[in-house]
Amino acid sequence: MTITILNETINRDKITKLYPVAIVETGEENETTHISIEWADTEGLGKVVLVGYAIVVNFDEAKTREFFYPSRSKFNDAILDIQKQLSKD
Repeated sequence: MTITILNETINRDKITKLYPVAIVETGEENETTHISIEWADTEGLGKVVLVGYAIVVNFDEAKTREFFYPSRSKFNDAILDIQKQLSKD
């Protein structure tokens, strides 16, 4: 079985974890970090500079792939698409 994220096909058997994150500036030169979307939406309002969102996929080979979305609407659409793909089985 596979899923497709941003036109990249991924073997689901290789995925160990898939999760959403908000990406914010750290205050250091061009550096960003991942934070909880829930925290960004509540506690982070006005406290952090939001850069975008990502779906992070961890693989069993100890590799990670990040799929970046510049807007919340594109990110939400991607989450819904992944949900549809996963529910087909």
